[in-house]
Amino acid sequence: MRIQPIDLTNENRLMQDYRSQSNNILQKFHYNPYKQSDYKQRLEHIQTRSYKRDELADHLHQVNSKWGAPEQTLSNIEKVRDPESVVVVGGQQAGLLTGPLYTIHKIVSILVLAEQQESELGVPVLPVFWIAGEDHDFDEINHIYMPYGQRMKKFKIMQKQNEKLSVSDMEMDKEAIKTWLERLFSQLNETELTNDLFDTLLKELSVSESFVDYFARILFYLFPEKGLILMDSDDPNLRQLESDYFKDMIHNQESISEGVVRALHESAQQGYPINLEADPLDGHLFYDQGGRTLLVRNEEGNWEGKQNECSFTTEEMLQIAEEHPEKLSNNVVTRPLMQEFVLPTLSFIAGPGEVGYWAALKPAFEALDIEMPPVTPRLSISLLDRKSEKWMNKHSLQVQKAVNEGVSEDKNYWISMQSYPPIEQLSDEVKKAIERAHRPLKEKAHTIRDDIGQLAEKNLFELFRDVEFLQERMIHALEDKHSRELEVFDAVDLTLNPEGKLQERTWNILPWINKHGITLGERLCNIEYDWTKPHHVVYL
Repeated sequence: MRIQPIDLTNENRLMQDYRSQSNNILQKFHYNPYKQSDYKQRLEHIQTRSYKRDELADHLHQVNSKWGAPEQTLSNIEKVRDPESVVVVGGQQAGLLTGPLYTIHKIVSILVLAEQQESELGVPVLPVFWIAGEDHDFDEINHIYMPYGQRMKKFKIMQKQNEKLSVSDMEMDKEAIKTWLERLFSQLNETELTNDLFDTLLKELSVSESFVDYFARILFYLFPEKGLILMDSDDPNLRQLESDYFKDMIHNQESISEGVVRALHESAQQGYPINLEADPLDGHLFYDQGGRTLLVRNEEGNWEGKQNECSFTTEEMLQIAEEHPEKLSNNVVTRPLMQEFVLPTLSFIAGPGEVGYWAALKPAFEALDIEMPPVTPRLSISLLDRKSEKWMNKHSLQVQKAVNEGVSEDKNYWISMQSYPPIEQLSDEVKKAIERAHRPLKEKAHTIRDDIGQLAEKNLFELFRDVEFLQERMIHALEDKHSRELEVFDAVDLTLNPEGKLQERTWNILPWINKHGITLGERLCNIEYDWTKPHHVVYL
């Protein structure tokens, strides 16, 4: 594998300033993720705090064993008990077949940074990935995109989901998923790996009880040797461990909410608009009563649903946290706080959106007398296979432009150059000649009468339109003549800029491991990345 760092032209200002380590944005965080000395400082801070390490290790061993965790994972879980051990952590929804490629890239980021920091710091640094099992947006995870002709097509599971349940609690329609897998595999080019891959995915499906189970088992299939530790943030047993931390959040709701609102306002004034809605009365906790209800504080200080679905005093909320913590869950503001309480976090691996809203959370951490860990932007990657690389070299296509903009402009230029002089140039010259020849006639028509002058203008327009019609027909004829060559440009676009987006936001891992093997994810961990660069192209 070969790697090429490139810039992204559409990265927002906040991310650009964060990567360039501008003080304007770094002051919104407690640590600089690009300075090794800050990781050492963070380690020293962690060692002054206490965590429920044994309870956490027992819980992680139970759930990871249920998911068929490899020995390396179970060994790492035992290291959680070591008071010197720390974790690098990130998370995502339980997407089908792991969802878009950026989920794989986030896991690669966790594994790479954990290995680097273990070498630098000389203590166990464990890779942890939490699955957002409490997520209720089934429509967001019930599909993947696959190449279909020269486009990406959405393939959905035909499973009806009428109840608003968390992903952890949804029953799987295994027959519908099996049919869906068959449709997906019918779109793949068969390789020597295809049958085993299909059989493995069916086997893991047969022993999975939920979408979270299936997601976890596939991750262990893709990353068997790296000791990746998984956790479901919606697990009721984990909630028991979190009980005291919910109480802290309930006691400090006012400081948390007001601090976040203030931080959002300050960021907007500085030119860093953050995609996070917050109000001083937000409770930033959900209450589960057969469906999650986001809680707010009313004028009397009670906690209630926005549609009055429920209502609790603060004392009742504290009692729920004590006796039934499984009924509570976090939103985007309090999830990072809970993560900080539960895990000895050396660094949090964040997507671009997460870096944005974490920039507003420093006051929330400080309200609970804890520090925000170093927030490290995940690696952003585009995979480029040898066939596409060969086509790009043949047509002198620039990879940075292809990733950012696509190659449609190059395609149009190439087809225009297949005639000499180019058809468009000839067409322009003909229109100029017509305009010169037509001018005396048009001028004379205007002197005769206004309506005759207007007729002459229309006549010139019609002549131009006839030339343009011929131009279009000639270009289409050239496209037909060179259709196979033009498909090369479409294929490059499909690979590097599908639907005008980054590859990692659309493609799924399935076609790549079908062609390049299931060890692809682990091989991506063996590359030396530049964490300050916004994007990396990996040549397979």
